[in-house]
Amino acid sequence: MTETSQPPMRAAIVPVTPFQQNCSLIWCTNTNKGAFVDPGGDLDRLRQALVKSGVELEKVLVTHGHMDHCGLAGEFAKDMGVPLEGPHEDDRFWIEGLDNPSMRMGLEGKSFEPDRWLRDGDTVTVGDLELDVIHCPGHTPGHVVFHHAPSRFAIVGDVLFQGSIGRTDFPKGNHQDLIDSITGKLFPLGDEITFIPGHGPTSTFGHERKTNPFVADAKFG
Repeated sequence: MTETSQPPMRAAIVPVTPFQQNCSLIWCTNTNKGAFVDPGGDLDRLRQALVKSGVELEKVLVTHGHMDHCGLAGEFAKDMGVPLEGPHEDDRFWIEGLDNPSMRMGLEGKSFEPDRWLRDGDTVTVGDLELDVIHCPGHTPGHVVFHHAPSRFAIVGDVLFQGSIGRTDFPKGNHQDLIDSITGKLFPLGDEITFIPGHGPTSTFGHERKTNPFVADAKFG
């Protein structure tokens, strides 16, 4: 009788806020330590999900500075007594704007200073896991993606969706930067990479290369 080895990482999606933003709980199966990625709101729901999972929260990670992704992330990290890492400092203006009602999109928010701003090429740890940080500007200038190569897995925030891409009509958004981030930084990671987007269902980079009307290979010849 052979034992089936468990994967090094597991992930669960907990939709939060009226925007149904995909907050992700990821954890290291070896240590049972985990991180919430983009806990933008509905903090009681997140606490309940954490208790149900039995995971020990080690930190909070943030992909970018939009309200639905990080409006209450600073408050949550403080309440839970864990550090907060991300996004890239180019999103500082978004995070400082969380105190401005006109930037809240009707959601709750409070500005914060992360314990660590992230840069392209950094790594973040969750238990024994090491995730690569990829700076992917376009949707916002400081957007980052978290990639765990051994699991062929990424959390991409609002850079890429199943069948779509992130909006670029917000302040300091840039459509060409977004296209370059997806085609030049994400797709080269491999077709087999499964990703959790900021909203909607999961997909793979390979599926999007074939079918996504904005960034499919056929669009660029």
